[in-house]
Amino acid sequence: MEWDSELVAQLKRVLAAVEQILPQAVEPIDWRNTLAASWRCHSVAGYLEAMPETEVTRLDDLLGIDEQKKIMTDNTAQFVEGLPANNALLWGSRGTGKSSLVRALLNEYAPQGLRVIQVDKDDLHHLPDIFTHIKNQPYRFIIFCDDLSFETGEKSYKILKSALDGAVYSAPRNSLIYVTSNRRFLLPQYEYDNLGNHMKGGEIRASDSIEEKSSLSDRFGLWVSFDSFSQDQYLRVVRLCIDQLCAEQGRSLAWSTECEVAAIRWSHDKSKRCGRTALQFARRWVGSHLRGSKPGVA
Repeated sequence: MEWDSELVAQLKRVLAAVEQILPQAVEPIDWRNTLAASWRCHSVAGYLEAMPETEVTRLDDLLGIDEQKKIMTDNTAQFVEGLPANNALLWGSRGTGKSSLVRALLNEYAPQGLRVIQVDKDDLHHLPDIFTHIKNQPYRFIIFCDDLSFETGEKSYKILKSALDGAVYSAPRNSLIYVTSNRRFLLPQYEYDNLGNHMKGGEIRASDSIEEKSSLSDRFGLWVSFDSFSQDQYLRVVRLCIDQLCAEQGRSLAWSTECEVAAIRWSHDKSKRCGRTALQFARRWVGSHLRGSKPGVA
């Protein structure tokens, strides 16, 4: 039987369209050789994709956040040892080391079976699918959502709330949820939240609205805050960063008033005193001086 050429062309177009909708065929993750994966969505489905190892962050590399490191190291060690541990919300100013700390914890505890799965906020409604993928694996998983915040009414908010609460979408025993955010309550706060009976929209019970806004963050067993540095803290971290970078090059640079003034000016230009700012300045200062040139204005 001869096929009509027009019909064949139409079938090819249909097949091409269907291929765009269907998820691509992927091999199951080999967790023996994969430390981190991310959840990828494709139309109506999703899959885990191995993440290449790029940046190796160690706990000793993170300066100025010793208290936060101690809290999260203790909690993660409990988890990988099969002991009770808490889901964690790491919140505070940008650039203070929240995400870097999670990466460092992975590098520290990967030999003991720790793995990380990164999930974007828009994909949190796939948490039940992710749990199905990992619940029978002989590894310990941190489900990691970076830079998370919600607007009122987003559907992924309730999915995460349920997963944390151990309800319908409860996480398996071999997983914890770590989240970073600039917001302590993960939801925006408004002036009218504290206006009592005169709240916007005519809500009578002001306390109910406030309770709802804190209900998600309350479900995290740990709240770990990351604050901007004082000037003295910032300068100490700058000096440590400079020493580390110089040691990596087998060189040394003396601390000077000129360097201190330049570091302070750098923080003013960046409008932030934090670990990220300190490291960025140190890279600029060390790189320029080891080349034998004076750093210019960024």
